This record gives sequence, C-alpha cells and structure tokens, in this order.
Amino acid sequence: MGALSADLSNQLLSRFSNRLSISPALREQHGRGESHHAPAIPDAVVFAQSTDDVAETVRLCAAAGVPVIAFGAGTSLEGHLTAVHGGISIDLSQMSQIVRVSAEDLDCTVQAGVTREQLNAHLRDQGLFFPIDPGANATIGGMAATRASGTNAVRYGTMRENVLSLTVVLPSGQVIRTGGRARKSSAGYDLTRLFVGSEGTLGIITEVTLRLQGIPETISAALCSFESVEQAVSAAIAIVQLSIPVARMELMDRGLIAAANAYSGLSIRIEDTLAFEFHGSPASVQEQVELVAEIVKDQGGKDFEWANAPEERNRLWKARHNAFYAVVSQRPNAKGWSSDVCVPVSELSGCILRTRALLKECSVPAAILGHVGDGNYHVVFALDPENEAEIAEVAAINKKMVEHAISVGGTSTGEHGVGTGKIGYLRQEHGDAVELMALLKYAIDPKGIMNPGKILPV
Repeated sequence: MGALSADLSNQLLSRFSNRLSISPALREQHGRGESHHAPAIPDAVVFAQSTDDVAETVRLCAAAGVPVIAFGAGTSLEGHLTAVHGGISIDLSQMSQIVRVSAEDLDCTVQAGVTREQLNAHLRDQGLFFPIDPGANATIGGMAATRASGTNAVRYGTMRENVLSLTVVLPSGQVIRTGGRARKSSAGYDLTRLFVGSEGTLGIITEVTLRLQGIPETISAALCSFESVEQAVSAAIAIVQLSIPVARMELMDRGLIAAANAYSGLSIRIEDTLAFEFHGSPASVQEQVELVAEIVKDQGGKDFEWANAPEERNRLWKARHNAFYAVVSQRPNAKGWSSDVCVPVSELSGCILRTRALLKECSVPAAILGHVGDGNYHVVFALDPENEAEIAEVAAINKKMVEHAISVGGTSTGEHGVGTGKIGYLRQEHGDAVELMALLKYAIDPKGIMNPGKILPV
C-alpha cells in the first residue's frame, strides 16, 4: 500500500487546513485503543465534521492507495484502531450532531460521533432512551461498527437489532444509505447488517438511524450475593430459561467486587454477585422481583440489597462499567487485557467454572464478569506489558477459554469484535465461510484500504 506522499499530504492540507494533524502525540493517541495491544501509529489524522469530509478523505486516499482507519472515542479493546499499514486516521468525534428525533416513531438519526451518554441526555426530556450500554461512553458509529451490546442486551438486544439504517462511505468515496426508517423490509440484501459489525473494513459509517425506547415507568435495581460462582450462574440460567424479562443481569465475581470496592469507594459484600435491574410498570416490576427472588433463594442467594434511588443505581452501574479500570488499577503501570466469549446459556456454567479453574493458577490479577443473561462473559487481566512471560501466560489462558467456547457452539467474541486480537480464531469458528467473507471484502474494497489487517486472516 502507498505511504503518505507529499502530494496526498498537500491535497489533505488544502482541504482540511488545521483539521489535518501530523502531531506525534495525536497520531499515537489514534493508533491504539484501551487494551494491551501494541499501538501502530497512523501517518496523519483528519478531523471530519461531515459525511462529505469523510467521503473526500476516502476518495483522495483511494486514489493514492493509502489506508484509512475510522476513529470514534478510542475505547475499543481488540486492536481495531491500530494503523498496521500506516495511513490516515479519520477522527469522527466532531461529527456530533443529533440530526433528528421522532418521538412518535421511537427512532432518531445521529452523526457517527455522537456518544451514548450525549444521546441519552438529549432524549431524557422526551421520555425516551437508547438502551444499548457497552459501559464505555462510546460513539454510536463505533458501537455500530463493532456490533456492540452491553448490560441491557438481555432485554433490549444488541446494535444489530437496534440499528434501522446507516449512511456509509464506501472505499471509493461513494456515499450510500443502507435502508429507511421502516421497522422491517424485504427489499434486497440486508446491507445494514452487513456493515453493522464490519469494524470499518468495508466502509466508514457516518450516520446511524436507531430504534429508541420509552423510559420505563418504574426502574428497580438490586444485588444478590452467593457463596459460589456456580450458584450465581445457575440462578442466572434459570431466570433466562423462565423468560423473566429482566433488563440487566450482570455477574461480578468476588475478585471484581473487591477491586470495584477499592476503585469506586463501595462496600459491597465480597462474594460472587448478580446485579439486576428491572424495568416496567409498578406491577410488572414487582412480579419480576418476586419471581427472581424465589429463584435466587432456591440457588442459595442471599437477600437482595436494593439500589432504587437514581443516584444509588447510577453509582452501582458506574462501578460495573468501571470494572476494566478497577482490575487494572490493582497494579501500578499495568495494562488491561480484556477478553470476551459468548456461549449457549446451557453451556455457561461449565464454561465459567472452567475459566475460574484456569484463573486459579494465573499469576496476574484477573476477574470474571459478564452479561450472563445472554451467555456473554468477560475476563479482565492486569498485566505488565513489558513482561513477555505474563503476556504468554495470559495468551494461553485466553486461547483455552476461546477455543472451549467455540467447541460448545459459542463464539470467540460476543461484543468486543475481532480487530487484530481475535483474527486467529475466525477460521476455527466459521470454517470455509471465511472465504466468503474475504470475497465480500475484496468485492467492496478491492484496494484493501479500509482498516486493513483487521478481522480477516492474511
């Protein structure tokens, strides 16, 4: 692929002026995410403010054969942002307009740089909210590109279910829309779902049309602790199998609870814990609470500890969202390695117990957490990025965890995406279907300029 030539640099400078940067600090920031992956620095950063800005940047880079990497909030965990072949990082954070909200239709359209928290603050006065909550204050474009989910997925689904249509800049610089605002369509290929989860390898998402939800009349949150992680997971499985519509059901093992207490100033009982949130009318919430309370009691759970006031709920979920940082903070100068898998709910208990056994021999701090209502769980490690023995040790545990998940019908990543970190497992999971993915990639991006080195094995 081409390097950033003087000619391309001059063209970008003429178009973007001070919105083009070759600052080493900015380039380094744009060549990494939150996790342990080594940064790979782009040649320059363009700050886009419109779809036209993105399209013009892509057109110029396509003509020069120079890679482009979309950048949102920088919160990715699997090396999505690394410029493994150099190129231009297109920063979408200034594309932060909420284009429209239709309260009657329960939908909205936003630019890709709008963040989750920004959108929900805007929607609150209209009695609406956007339920997908991956924890980080990620951009909506980044969430669509990685097919994000999070703590509310057990009830509200993932980005796959909540994106109605997209505006996308293709590798040629052409701009397309992938659909309309109708809640269903049988017209043509489902291009929206093709680009949701494509991690910027097929095109750059610049606008997103989303489904919205009404803010529930009643919201109630509670913690329930158990003497063993097996009891906690068994309770979670029973709740799912009985189709009780909890909004959130999060597992936090005792290691994470201890780290969260220290990091967030909490005093939660240090045991394996399920955190619940219930949404609905007063009567439906009460029914959910009673059903869940009966199940957790049968599985050896303690009495609920309630967090019903908004500030108490916010503090609880902020502590959960800060789990990655809480684990990493246990060691000075540590970096986080966060892995996730997703398995059929019936396999969840065995997988988590197997992972717990692997962690008993681990020499670095680690914790298990997860959105156990949909079979998705994570392990966060705090490692020394300069210690090759630690990196090899964690890589071996991660490999065993991922390969076992695939072997029982699960996936190598439930929500973090493939990036560079999970490429090695794609063929094991999808077999010959990887060849079809490669054909699609080549058909749409024949020059291979869109976030190269991600998802697909070389």
